[in-house]
Amino acid sequence: MEITASMVKELRDKSGAPMMDCKSALVEAAGDLERAHKILRQKGHATAVKRSTKATSEGAVGAYIHAGGRIGVLVEVNCETDFVARTADFQGLVKDLAMHIAACEPRVVDRDEVTKEVLEEEREIYRQQAASSGKPPAVVDKIVAGRMEKFYQEFCLMEQPFVRDPNVTVKDVLHNVIAKTGENIRVRRFARFVLGQDGKQQGSGHTSR
Repeated sequence: MEITASMVKELRDKSGAPMMDCKSALVEAAGDLERAHKILRQKGHATAVKRSTKATSEGAVGAYIHAGGRIGVLVEVNCETDFVARTADFQGLVKDLAMHIAACEPRVVDRDEVTKEVLEEEREIYRQQAASSGKPPAVVDKIVAGRMEKFYQEFCLMEQPFVRDPNVTVKDVLHNVIAKTGENIRVRRFARFVLGQDGKQQGSGHTSR
């Protein structure tokens, strides 16, 4: 199948990946846009895994103010070099993450940060809800497992659907930028402030790569 410039542009607009990567993915997918997009996401994940042991001592702190000054976010995103920290791709990622945090209210960066106490409390709530319907224990366990996955998607920044494109997660967006820059990137921490509320929502990343 002929891969046209318009097909490449459409995939680039959808994924944000470099033009040559988009063309290669479309060739591999025989012109199937959705399959090509999946290939690009897998490539981003593979690159992220490969780079995951690299130290991230550079980066930037991004800020976002929303709703007429009623919501504010600070987020620290780390990378390997100052060169990448100054690129448009990295700066755009920092800005998008700050905006996403303002809109979607994550509580932690990754699921590894959720405390044992919170997990036990959530599981018990879901277990009681499922058991009250009279379902057998094996079914209850499956329901609880499914609801816990949903909990992680709502609670953890990396697992939330990205606010600009709900078809991908924040982790997918991060991995795409890792693939483009060739450097390890991780969200170290964030703070979300709401006018008039005591305290702030915070997350600090350890395994967000």
